Amino acid sequence: MATQRTYRVAEQIHKEISDIMLRGLRDPRVGFVTITSVDVSSDLRHAKIFFTVMGEESDAEKTQQGLDSAVPFLRRELGKRMKLRHVPDLVFKYDTSIAYGSHIEELLKEAGITHDDNE
Repeated sequence: MATQRTYRVAEQIHKEISDIMLRGLRDPRVGFVTITSVDVSSDLRHAKIFFTVMGEESDAEKTQQGLDSAVPFLRRELGKRMKLRHVPDLVFKYDTSIAYGSHIEELLKEAGITHDDNE
């Protein structure tokens, strides 16, 4: 059961990780990354960070490797910015929902079904 505190912590982690990646992460494998969501466990010890990447699927794999290697740095920086008893373990997961939505949209176009925003 997610509480208001877990939502607030997840939002703060989302904001801080995005900022750290924008300003402090120098790994060339991590390019155009967007953090889509953060799920925090109820005990605040684990955080799954979902991301998307502009580009091909191979870019996502390289980005995943870059983010995985940057976890110690990101946790250290997160610990400096947030007042938590324990900095959560960070796990990065590629968010396939946007690619899946694009795939469904293409299938609908092929079937001749269009979405009209004016209706």
